[in-house]
Amino acid sequence: MFGAVFPGNRTVELMNFDDPTPTENDVIIEMKASGICGSDLKNYRGTFTGKLPPEPIIAGHEPCGVVVEAGSAVRSTVASIGTRVMVHHYKGCGCCNDCITGWTQMCSDREASYGLTANGGHAKYLKVPADTLIRLPDELSFEAGATISCGTGTAWNALRRMEYGGGSTVLVVGQGPVGLAVTQFAASMGGTVIALDVNAERLHDALEFGATHVIDTSQVDAQKAVYELTSGKGAGYVVETSGSDIGAVDSVRCASKWGTVVFVGMGGHLNVSITDYLVRKQLNLKGLWTFSRAGLAACAEYVAHNKVDVAKVFSHRWELSQVDEAYRLFDKQKCRKAVVLF
Repeated sequence: MFGAVFPGNRTVELMNFDDPTPTENDVIIEMKASGICGSDLKNYRGTFTGKLPPEPIIAGHEPCGVVVEAGSAVRSTVASIGTRVMVHHYKGCGCCNDCITGWTQMCSDREASYGLTANGGHAKYLKVPADTLIRLPDELSFEAGATISCGTGTAWNALRRMEYGGGSTVLVVGQGPVGLAVTQFAASMGGTVIALDVNAERLHDALEFGATHVIDTSQVDAQKAVYELTSGKGAGYVVETSGSDIGAVDSVRCASKWGTVVFVGMGGHLNVSITDYLVRKQLNLKGLWTFSRAGLAACAEYVAHNKVDVAKVFSHRWELSQVDEAYRLFDKQKCRKAVVLF
């Protein structure tokens, strides 16, 4: 089979790999959709600073497909042949508290991140442990399952992380794919959504995804604009998705007294007066790294039950043979999100 790999320097190559075969606790998934995520770009650009295996690794950590083969020890009905599945794309030790509670990515002995340190979904077949599988509800498309498997699932769980119950004002900083998904979910819960970005096209998308107000922070001061919209109070709930220094600062500046700020975007630094912005406002600051296995399943159930069209975050759909073109366009940030379909 052919799989997409990142040699570095903003290139993608299709390499020939042997079709995977399962060990006793593994399954083989025939891929149907594999999302392209913003976090892929560090590896695509050759700027990833973590430790990578010496051998080429198939990219793609938003996989969704159908189980076609299972190892001899696999007994789970979720892993039965023909089941439509998503993948919690991490493998841990299986024994620590983080693994037991489904937060495998937190495992200090984490063995693999599929699509980064182990083969991922940009190929016809994917081998993963059976206990990473989450059933894809029948009501959802494979495209929906792919986006829930990382970015959209993270967005929904950010709202859960700050115990958002709907109806209140939510400030969403950054309107890339994750930010748009937060906007879409908060709007589906009846929230008043204020969307911030420096890109006019993304702010236009935010309105399409349910934002009540949009603010171009390249043109106006974020805090002044948010306070004007909230009668001088600020936003009680804030989700930071941009991963930028300015976005991090704006998140704290624009939060109300007693507000909650959840940081999702990676890469930024927060440099503010602790006295003025944290202590005297009595803020709750939280971080979120994707989701647990239970969180992935809960997001899929919410999307299915509430008929949220999460797949519309995909502005472009590609075949595997077009994956180099797909990443070149995605790298320019001229599209919302892209998916490889099989």
